[in-house]
Amino acid sequence: MTAEAVATSPFAGPADDGERPLRIALLTYKGNPFCGGQGVYVRHLSRELVRLGHSVEVIGAQPYPVLDTGATLTELPSLDLYRSPDPFRTPKRDEYRDWIDALEVATMWTGGFPEPLTFSLRARRHLRARAGEFDVVHDNQTLGYGLLGDVGAPLVTTIHHPITVDRKLDLDAAQGRMKRASVRRWYAFTRMQGRVARKLPSVLTVSGSSRQEIADHLGVRDERIHVVHIGADTDLWSPDASVAEVPGRIVTTSSADVPLKGLVFLVEALAKLRTEQPDAHLVVVGKRAEQGPVARAIETYGLQDAVRFVKGITDAELVDLVRSAEVACVPSLYEGFSLPAAEAMATGTPLVATTGGAIPEVAGPDGETCLAVPPGDAGALAAALGRMLGDPQLRARLGVAGRERVLTRFTWAAAAEGTAAHYRAAIEQSRVARSRRAR
Repeated sequence: MTAEAVATSPFAGPADDGERPLRIALLTYKGNPFCGGQGVYVRHLSRELVRLGHSVEVIGAQPYPVLDTGATLTELPSLDLYRSPDPFRTPKRDEYRDWIDALEVATMWTGGFPEPLTFSLRARRHLRARAGEFDVVHDNQTLGYGLLGDVGAPLVTTIHHPITVDRKLDLDAAQGRMKRASVRRWYAFTRMQGRVARKLPSVLTVSGSSRQEIADHLGVRDERIHVVHIGADTDLWSPDASVAEVPGRIVTTSSADVPLKGLVFLVEALAKLRTEQPDAHLVVVGKRAEQGPVARAIETYGLQDAVRFVKGITDAELVDLVRSAEVACVPSLYEGFSLPAAEAMATGTPLVATTGGAIPEVAGPDGETCLAVPPGDAGALAAALGRMLGDPQLRARLGVAGRERVLTRFTWAAAAEGTAAHYRAAIEQSRVARSRRAR
C-alpha cells in the first residue's frame, strides 16, 4: 500500500507527529494471531500504525498473520516444516527452491529449530531487492544473521523477551540426559539471537522486566534498549453486561505442553479448590496435550469433567468466553508482558495472576487491581481463586480497577505512537551515521 493510499483510507489519521508518513516493513517469521504473542503483536501494531497515517507492509512466513484493513501482507514462505497435521515432515524433492530450503531441512533433521535463521536470510534477500522502498524495517524477534548489515533501510527490532528464559525453564522440566540434550539442540538458535542482538543499534521491548532480561541474558547494552508497552484492543476487549457469568468458571490462556505457562500448577490448584467449591471448573484457551505433566495431572486428580480446552474460536467468541468467567487466571512462571492479563482486565473480568516476570507490571498491585501469588505455588493459587470466587464485591472492585489500569496504561494506540517515535529516531541515527562516513 502506498502512502497516498493510506492517506485516503477511512482508518488513516494524521501522521503521529506531523511529519511525513513512514513506509514500514514489518517482519514476522511466525504470524499466527491465535497462538503466541508475535502474531497478536503484528496484527494490532500494524493496524494502529496505519491509523496514524503510515504505510505498513507485513512480510511474513507460515503461519501467515491475519491483518486488519489497511496493512498489506507479503508472503515469504518457508517449507512450513512444523505445520499441522504433519509436523517435522520431510519435503518432497520438487519443494526445494534453493540452498536456504536445504539448510532449513538439515537443521530440522539434526534436532534444531531453523526458522529464525532461514527467515532472516530470505528476508535479507527480499529487502535488498527492494532497497529504497521502505523508510524503516521492523523485525519482530527474528534476530537472525541475515538481518545484520544492509537490509535496505534502518533496522529496529522488537524482543518480547529473551528465548533463553524459555530454554532454562524447558531444561529444568526435562527428565533424563537424552531429553536435556534434545532441548539444548532445539534451542541452539538462541546463541545466534544473542550475537545478533548485541550488534543491533536499536532494540524495543514490551516491559521493564524484559528490558532487564535482555541486558542480563543477551548482553545488549542498556542504552540501546527501549520500552514501549503493548496492550489490549479495548474496543474489542470490553465489558458487556448482557453476557451472563457462569458460576465457578475460571478461564486461562495457555499451551498445555509449555512449562513456562504454569498450567500444571493451575490444574493442581483447581483440584484443591474443588474440595471446597465443587462447581469450580477451568476453561483453557489452547490445545489439549494428550500426554505430559498437564495431561497426567488432569487424570491423577480426576478432573476430566472439570477442565475443558477450546481452540480455533473467533475473536468475538473468545472475548465472550472471558466475559463469562468469574475469574481470569494467568499462572505463568514467566511472561515478558502478558497480553492475556491485559485483555482479561480490559473486559472487567477480575484477575488472579502470578508475579512471574513482567506480570506485576501489567496486572498491578495485589489487592488493588488483581490478586497476585508467587509463580509455581499451587496452594497460593488455590487460595486466591477461592477467595475471588467467594466474594462478589471483591470481584466487582478488582474488575473495575483492572479495566481502568489497562485504559490508562496499555493500549495499542499508545504502543503505535511510541513505536513510530523510535522509527524516526532510528532513521535519524542512520542518517547521521551515513553523513559521518561521507566526510
